[in-house]
Amino acid sequence: MVARADYRGGVDIAHRAPAPPSGPRTGWRTAGLPLLVAGAAAGAAIVLHFRDPHAHGSYGLCPFYALTGWWCPGCGGLRAMHNLTEGRVLDAVHSNIFLLPLLLTVLLWWGSWAAGRWRGRPGTAFPFTLGRRGQGVLIGALVIFTVARNTPMGTWLAPA
Repeated sequence: MVARADYRGGVDIAHRAPAPPSGPRTGWRTAGLPLLVAGAAAGAAIVLHFRDPHAHGSYGLCPFYALTGWWCPGCGGLRAMHNLTEGRVLDAVHSNIFLLPLLLTVLLWWGSWAAGRWRGRPGTAFPFTLGRRGQGVLIGALVIFTVARNTPMGTWLAPA
């Protein structure tokens, strides 16, 4: 049996062309995901502000430190973020010097992503990608930071 196309008013509705796009979506219609990420980050910052990570065991123990006795690159990061939420930037740098530049970089990436989504630019689905060279630089910096903060000369890098 052969299927026939349905004709209504002389128009073949089985082969109707799709409607032309109404233009790129912009504004609030595309800002949902960046705003969701910002809300989750604000929620995490609020939790860190009200629950002090300086108290021993308040967020558990670092598994890397528990196994090796070495400070990992993230050790002191929660304390640093807590200090930042209280406006104590110098104390945050003393807790984890790596957090502040990392936080500023993520904030700039998020701003670029949110602005791109707001303007409806294609290709701004999620800008947090690093090329091979960027990954190498980041991993190298983290390894150097970890080794340096665990040597006698790098005790000033250890979490306060």
